[in-house]
Amino acid sequence: MLPFVWMILGSLKARGEFFIQPTVWWPEEFVWSNFPDALEQGALGGLIDSLIIATSSMIISVGLGAPAAYAIARFQLGRQHLSFWILSIRMFPPIATILPLFVIYRYLGLVDTHLGLIIAYTVFNLPFAIWILMSFVQELPLEIEEAAKVDGATPFQIFRLIVVPLVAPGLIVSALFTFIFAWNDFAYAIIFSGSNVEPLPVVIAQFAGGHEILWGPISASAVIAVLPVVVMAFFLQRYLARGLTMGAVK
Repeated sequence: MLPFVWMILGSLKARGEFFIQPTVWWPEEFVWSNFPDALEQGALGGLIDSLIIATSSMIISVGLGAPAAYAIARFQLGRQHLSFWILSIRMFPPIATILPLFVIYRYLGLVDTHLGLIIAYTVFNLPFAIWILMSFVQELPLEIEEAAKVDGATPFQIFRLIVVPLVAPGLIVSALFTFIFAWNDFAYAIIFSGSNVEPLPVVIAQFAGGHEILWGPISASAVIAVLPVVVMAFFLQRYLARGLTMGAVK
């Protein structure tokens, strides 16, 4: 917790306290102006851009990943070869795709757009969501679905009314992790962003200029960046504990 505590205390320090020796651990007086200064200098726009991109990628990844995971797990779609190929996409180093993606994006006009970053993050988030949700679907007793078939339910009704509610913890886990992956990314954000779209990690990096480093706004922006994920994890912790346990045990 020390880096997290240091970040919070740094966001409340006066500018001169960052350069005093010996190190000032506890601010002499809490300086709250670092937060409005950071928001005015671009953190607010970066927060909005990051929320749009990360939330959109999360919704698409989970929305497409759930039916794909069900089809692979229950109907053996593609057998083991398709599931391994999907996982191999997540293993691929994202940095290796930046140059070809940039060429394609520039041709299609997707550079410096929300859509471009959403697509890039979804390409790597979707395999993760599918792989996680497959283990949850495989944990469900097949007899429940067979009983629904006897009652005349269609495969889509079984998926929507039975499977989705039962794998809800897995959906929560997949949603949170895909959100974090898109929220924290810096490599794609710095390459595919510009004057129109600047995710929060890019904005934070810009506070470190060539002549000075604005430690107060950097710390304040970092606290702002952490808050959405902490809030999500706090309210979803009941589902996360169950979901992580179910997904880890077969």
